[in-house]
Amino acid sequence: MKKELLLQPPRSRKKQFKVWLTIIIIALIYIWAFVGMPVIELKETSSQIVSSIFTGLISPDWGYVYDPGGEDLLRGLIETLAIALLGTVIAGIFCIPLSFLAARNIVNNGGISGGAKVILSFIRVFPDIILALLFIKAVGPGSFPGVLALGIGSIGMLGKLFSEDIENVELGSSEALMATGANPIKTIWFAIIPQILPSYLSFILYRFEINVRAATILGVIGAGGIGTPLIFALTSRDWDRVGVILLGIIIMVSAIDLISGKIRSRLT
Repeated sequence: MKKELLLQPPRSRKKQFKVWLTIIIIALIYIWAFVGMPVIELKETSSQIVSSIFTGLISPDWGYVYDPGGEDLLRGLIETLAIALLGTVIAGIFCIPLSFLAARNIVNNGGISGGAKVILSFIRVFPDIILALLFIKAVGPGSFPGVLALGIGSIGMLGKLFSEDIENVELGSSEALMATGANPIKTIWFAIIPQILPSYLSFILYRFEINVRAATILGVIGAGGIGTPLIFALTSRDWDRVGVILLGIIIMVSAIDLISGKIRSRLT
């Protein structure tokens, strides 16, 4: 064994030393983090609440699924989908000019492209729930602040992905069109957009999936959607209603993920 270690080249032994040093440092960090954790104390009612939640999932309030005379699960899910869809559409429209301005191969001015990238990064700094809280204070509770929060919050992510995709396009066709005398608008329309359209639609669908999940959370703080009746049911400890709402959210999100995944696989 000692002979094998001596026969190893210095680089190999140095690499092994770095690997083991990294493992030891990471292990020490985890140990330090867990040692500093406070002791978790379970309340006497914790087991009862957990069992009540599982009971609500097993025997949900099916009467809440549809109520012709009032608020029900289907209306809440449809409102959630509408909030996510409108937010995605708003972001999909307004991210286009920022994406082209941020693409260095489209805009030769480094200041303009850099400024557009800074704007997109600035928008991504704020979580959707923070934007929703700000818009609730500005326009009041309801679906409208949820749409604004998802619409503006999604611009940063979509703009970043779209601008990077624009920067990776092949410019040979656009240069050929410009050589024949085509103006910049026609060059973008006929040479660049056909290359980036599948990726753009794929990004939109992916963001829509994220917005559906986010819309359910925004309802908890009063920004519309299925989250509003969910927080009311949790507050009143109506576990049967909580169970049917959670089942509805699971089915809706799973169905959207499945459909969106199939569409995106065909686009790419």
